[in-house]
Amino acid sequence: MLSSLGRRAIARTGPRAFATSAFPPPKLFDYETVTKNLTVGDAIESVEQAFKALALGKVDVPLPMHIGIEESSVAGPGDCHIKGGYVSATPTFTVKLACVSFYNNLEKNLPPGSGIFIVVNAITGDMARAAREIRPYKGVAFAHDGSEEFAKQMSDELGIPFDVVSSAEELCNKSDIIYTQTPGGSTVLEKDWLNPNGVTIIASGSDQPTKNEIPANVLAASKYISDLTKQTSKVGELRSGIEAGLMSEADVYAELGEIVNGTKAGREGNEIIVVDLTGTGAQDAAIGQVAWDKLGAN
Repeated sequence: MLSSLGRRAIARTGPRAFATSAFPPPKLFDYETVTKNLTVGDAIESVEQAFKALALGKVDVPLPMHIGIEESSVAGPGDCHIKGGYVSATPTFTVKLACVSFYNNLEKNLPPGSGIFIVVNAITGDMARAAREIRPYKGVAFAHDGSEEFAKQMSDELGIPFDVVSSAEELCNKSDIIYTQTPGGSTVLEKDWLNPNGVTIIASGSDQPTKNEIPANVLAASKYISDLTKQTSKVGELRSGIEAGLMSEADVYAELGEIVNGTKAGREGNEIIVVDLTGTGAQDAAIGQVAWDKLGAN
């Protein structure tokens, strides 16, 4: 039975049209299909353009969602991260779900993480799922476990040589660019270890309030660049600098899109530069569009 309010609403709007057909089933592309058809180089220009749009306020990107799976007799431990975004005037938007840190999977001979990109038609809302332009650098690898395997994998994938070192300090001594990606809550380097001639630190491990890789004194001494300050102040390295009382949002030199746009200068001498990457829906949307352009029409 319709309420009086419902009857009045129908009277105002007239009879409502209902769809007589459904969307076709989403296309599913597995990991092997995606990696065989897409390269890092395919996404570089698209991601750059997405960061430009982000700096200009032309990306709708909500804060990430985090679901923590505590360890119990029936589940976990693990984490789930959900990000998404829409770059203005593009034909798709993307939502990414990533499950990580399910370390008990190793006992089952399964990977500790998985994920899915959901690429959505921005005109109709229909879903389609999708899961070397490398400069001549030399790579240096360090990890408590698996560094030899990682170095070989990266050398094969990127086509550049990798050396394995025995400590994080040795890696810092030898590096102009340092990339950190760990799931832990303790810092992985010290200011005194860094190259005095300048270094760029790409910090991508911190994406929730329990994580921290870069010491607060390194952040405070750096030209600090965020991917999205509203995120890094909550779940990135900037959060720890703020909590230590050594930084505030006013100390952010630029967001990454401002560097890409040329609004702000990049390196200007022997600086410590920290780029704090928590991951944005803008990147996911850009990569999702590239994947759809290459795979979705087939």
